[in-house]
Amino acid sequence: MALVERIPALLRERTFRRYWTGQTISLAGDQISLMAIPLAAVLVLGADAAAMGWLKAAELLPALLLNLPLGAWADRQTSRRRAMIAADVGRAALVLTLPVAYMLDALTLTQLYVVAFGIGALTVLFEVCNTTLFVALVPTERYVQANALVNGSRSTAWLAGPGVGGLLVQFLTAPFALVADALTYLVSAGYLARIKPVEPPPAPVAKGHFTEGLRWLVREPSMRALFAASGTVQFFNYMFHTLFVLYVTTELGISAGLLGLILGAGAVGGLLGAVLSGAVVRRIGIGGSLVTGFLGFTLPLLLVPLADGPLPLVVFVMFVAEFLSCVGVMIVDIAAGSFQMALIPDAVRARVMGAFRTLNHGFRPIGALVGGLLGTTIGLRPTLWIATAGAVLAVLWVLPSPLARMRELPTREGESAPVG
Repeated sequence: MALVERIPALLRERTFRRYWTGQTISLAGDQISLMAIPLAAVLVLGADAAAMGWLKAAELLPALLLNLPLGAWADRQTSRRRAMIAADVGRAALVLTLPVAYMLDALTLTQLYVVAFGIGALTVLFEVCNTTLFVALVPTERYVQANALVNGSRSTAWLAGPGVGGLLVQFLTAPFALVADALTYLVSAGYLARIKPVEPPPAPVAKGHFTEGLRWLVREPSMRALFAASGTVQFFNYMFHTLFVLYVTTELGISAGLLGLILGAGAVGGLLGAVLSGAVVRRIGIGGSLVTGFLGFTLPLLLVPLADGPLPLVVFVMFVAEFLSCVGVMIVDIAAGSFQMALIPDAVRARVMGAFRTLNHGFRPIGALVGGLLGTTIGLRPTLWIATAGAVLAVLWVLPSPLARMRELPTREGESAPVG
């Protein structure tokens, strides 16, 4: 009995447990494809740097191009759950084309580009529908706990996924390792098929339907502040990550193996952040958690350009920076996600989130390009100082807004707890 009581209340409810289980398995599968598809390009097809750039572009482009139109489409649907099931099945089918083509000796880089783009497009569809399904399953007072559970699964996948993916690639070859990823999508679809929440009614089609989410985002002061802070972090963080691996391996002398352990420490930090997020929100409120999370995410990264001296000291500093930063990013992600779900009206939810993600994703390639340009002209360490310091300043968008002073989440009218 004591063990049952220690299980989070949401996981004792059958409907949410099925949703969470499907999400957890799918997130683990995503880590396999993140390893296996690039490795298939390199090891099987001999892709060069330019080809890998095109592959990454094919993966990221759908998020930039499709969040707005698919968000508008999702708000007009009566069942977003069915669209999510179709997205899962579609992703499984796309992934399975790769081992089939490999067996037929017909695998090409063009096919990898098409599959990467197709998976990215279906993932956008899944995610814009997912926010609406989430609020149909979870009452407002449990948003933080539910987001902590989902993000805890994400951190666990980050921690274990690359290792499992690497082993599968080693023993099965990269194309056949993707069969495991396809199975995770099918399991996710199966769990979604076993829940039937009452979803919000579809939004009526009216003039300005396509841009209404963007207009709502710009008008709402707290969401506007959150978007500005998030966009600033995205810009400077992609400056940082564009140069991070090059910097730590060439200027700090950290080996690939040590770098993998450092990134693993980040995944452990993310898992801890997910565990702590509920207590943090209860203690200092949703606004205080956002401010704390933004600072906890960005301040530790100042240690990266600061690191110098003997290799053991440098490695220790990198561990601390990655661990603490990932604790912070998980707190801010959970607090921000819970706030967005509570604040955004159901009628425009997918369109607002589509606009939010489109604009945020737009900062990523710009930050990467600026980082590469500055790194070439002024050097890696000075550019990392600019990137990390700029990211810290993102919290200034939140501090003067109503969001910083908010303790409780907004409550939606007429909500009820999910049926177990």
